[in-house]
Formats: sequence, structure tokens, C-alpha cells
Amino acid sequence: MHSVGEIFFWELCGTALLTLMGCGVVANVTLNKSLGVGGGWLLVNFGWGFAVFTGASVAAPSGAHINPAVTIGLAVYGDLPWAEVPIYFIAQLLGGTLGAIVCWAAYKLQFDTHDDPANTRGIFCTGPTVPNAPWNLITEIIGTFVLVLWIITNPSATAGENGVPDFGNSALGYAAVAFVVIGIGNSLGGPTGYAINPARDLGPRIAYAILPIRGKGSAEWGYSWVPVVGPLLGGALAAFVALALPAAS
Repeated sequence: MHSVGEIFFWELCGTALLTLMGCGVVANVTLNKSLGVGGGWLLVNFGWGFAVFTGASVAAPSGAHINPAVTIGLAVYGDLPWAEVPIYFIAQLLGGTLGAIVCWAAYKLQFDTHDDPANTRGIFCTGPTVPNAPWNLITEIIGTFVLVLWIITNPSATAGENGVPDFGNSALGYAAVAFVVIGIGNSLGGPTGYAINPARDLGPRIAYAILPIRGKGSAEWGYSWVPVVGPLLGGALAAFVALALPAAS
């Protein structure tokens, strides 16, 4: 069992790095004075995948959740005490907000000189291409279900005879999770931008609302509940399905 301080510190740091790098890649392909402008959707997906790898690697001492949907999934599955869940949630939300603020600082001059500042919200948080809350919610549930089911059913490689690792499907560790995230983005990310993580969306959305970005648009609070509720439901559903699966022999 982790200490409260350990959970809070490492989850905050890991989630901050997640949104720093994730929001950073979107800023890089969006802001017109950035060298990556026009880099496209595939670069964004790879950027977010490696952001997950970096954040999870740093947050390893706390279990590397960096995502409330993962936390809720592990709690439902029985791998995490419910008493620790609020600590994870608070640290992840604060970390997600902090990382987005640092991203803005890194790109401050590019934000100041961007020719379409009203459309910069997408650098920080997600939104649907076709607004329809019930279907947008289903999309987020499905994407998060894939992520959390993979995490629950693919524990890290364990040491076998003579200390030689038993390499399973998850032998790549956090890099494997990054590949799953990239795959989800490529396959399921088109309709809503695949938040699949409430802290990754709500934290940067809060940051966008409070940051002094010249000419910025709305934070779209009317949609903000979808990338929070959807991933939490998807994570819980993945845990219930995992509990129903037959045990591996």
C-alpha cells in the first residue's frame, strides 16, 4: 500500500508530464509560428502516446495510473483500495492542470502571435466533430474501455525461474501502453478527440479557462462532462468485464 504523500506526489508529477507533452504536441501542430505546424493527426497521436509513456514511467512509484479511469477500473477490479481513490483523483486533476499551464508557458510567444486565437481550445482539451452528447459519451466509453481492459488484463512481466522474466504481452511495460494509446487514437479518436482520461481533459480545460491567452474562445463547459463521465464509465465497465473473464491458466 502506497503512502498518501507518495501517491499524491508521483501522480501529480506523472499527470503533469502527460499533459505538458500531450498538449505540447497539439500546440506544435496548431500554432502557426511553431516548427511543427501542419504536422497532422498522426503526429498528435504519437505525441500523446509518448506523453503517456513519459508520465507513466515517472509515476511508477505510485502505480502509474495518471488517469482517473485507470484508477476507478483498478478499484472496481479489486487491485486498489477505495480509500486511495480520492488521493489519486485530486493529484491527477492538479497535475493535468499544471502540465497544461507549463505547456502554455513553453509556447507563450506562439500563442501571442497565432492568427486564430479563438480556436486554440483544442490544444488543451477535446471536443466532438459532430456534437451529440449521448453518442459522444458512447465513443469515450468505448475508447476508454479498450485502454483499461488492456491494462487490467496485461500485468507487467514477472520474474520467473532463476530471475529470468516471464515475458507476456505486456513485456514492453509503459511503452506497450503508449502503443495502445496510439492505436486508440488512430482507430477511435476521430469522433471526439479521444480524451479517455478525465484529468487529461478537465485539467487542461481549467487551465485554458484561467490562462491569459489573447483572444481565446470558450472553454466549452457544456461539453466538459462528457470526457469525464465517459472515461469513468468505460474504466468501470472494463473492470466488470475483466472480472467476468475466465482466469488465465
